[in-house]
Amino acid sequence: MDDDTPEEVLAQIKEGQIGGWGVAQIAVGTGLAVYAMWVGILQPGFRKVPLKLQVPYIPASKNQVQNVMTLLRGRKGNLVDLGSGDGRIVLEAHRHGFSPAVGYELNPWLISLARFHAWRLGYHGKVTYRREDLWKVDLTKCKNVTVFLAPSVLSLLQEKLQAELPDDALVVAGRFPFPDWQPCRIEGHGVDRAWAYSMQAQKQRLLEKSQQHVDTVQ
Repeated sequence: MDDDTPEEVLAQIKEGQIGGWGVAQIAVGTGLAVYAMWVGILQPGFRKVPLKLQVPYIPASKNQVQNVMTLLRGRKGNLVDLGSGDGRIVLEAHRHGFSPAVGYELNPWLISLARFHAWRLGYHGKVTYRREDLWKVDLTKCKNVTVFLAPSVLSLLQEKLQAELPDDALVVAGRFPFPDWQPCRIEGHGVDRAWAYSMQAQKQRLLEKSQQHVDTVQ
């Protein structure tokens, strides 16, 4: 299922495996039509996710994507996009030479949409989208991580990133910054702003903070 071909996606639509909401997302994402009717049910990927960890799907703008790529300039190696949505960050990362470029997304319709985009642009088989809970993703070998997530999620995610990412990793957050981290670079303005974080610097600050706490107790 990680690499469904477009033909398989279209077959799922014909066989009714992808419902109205899934078709609507694909239609909007590909410019085929505009659907004004909202389906009044929870998105399938979120049914078992606590409310505060649910992230509404808001596509990244061209400026947001550009700002993220600017902050990643000069970097290389693998890239992981946590909560990859329709896959546009992963596609752009591949264009900039990041390999492998992998997106993790819990919503099955967005996974289908992302794979459709990859096929339409000729990148089928060159990028990967996986339906997986980001909290269960092993990040120990990741060098570059991008996130477009809600503040309530970022406050919890920073602990996982600090515990698993190597010191030479770079994390780039779009739309919202990590609440307790100090960025090494900022690009853009307003809603298009993106923040870059050096994991080595974050871990050093955490170590210093812990040492200060020990000194205070003593």
